[in-house]
Amino acid sequence: MPKAGLSATEWVVLCLLAESPAHGWTLVRTLEPDGELGRVWAVPRPQVYRALDSLTARGLIEPLRVEGSRQGPRRTVMRITRSGRTRVKRWLREPVEHVRDARWLLLTKLLLCERSELDPRPLLEAQQAALRPIEAGLAARARSASGSERMLVSFRLESARAIRRFVERQLKLTPSSR
Repeated sequence: MPKAGLSATEWVVLCLLAESPAHGWTLVRTLEPDGELGRVWAVPRPQVYRALDSLTARGLIEPLRVEGSRQGPRRTVMRITRSGRTRVKRWLREPVEHVRDARWLLLTKLLLCERSELDPRPLLEAQQAALRPIEAGLAARARSASGSERMLVSFRLESARAIRRFVERQLKLTPSSR
């Protein structure tokens, strides 16, 4: 089993299989640009199938059955393993590390929580805590920076503030327990 962490694509595919068993084409359709998750973050078909291969090699998913198809090859329906399910629960509580990734990764995680009827509060609270030092650090850097560095840091600071406000709003809108 490879030791490196999972890619964002692998995590999302694993989360979708935690919802219910599926074959690759179903996952591709969910992640294409006009798919439910693809509207936030689209994943090309080859990446979805590579993720399935990688997750299988890691023992996080396994074949459930093979189905015939009238319009193409037979399709293998995959399901998540116990180990995969444990990792999904943990990952959906972990905050996004970088402000630049919040637009697609945080929103994707929140949508996955919604789809699975999981309480998003642990993720939102962890994200709120992770943003505090980032925002403080960016504010300090913005005060001492000049020229193009100041502009870039100021942009990142305003992005962090916007994400914090979004997270705070979602926490207010989310019931205490689901």
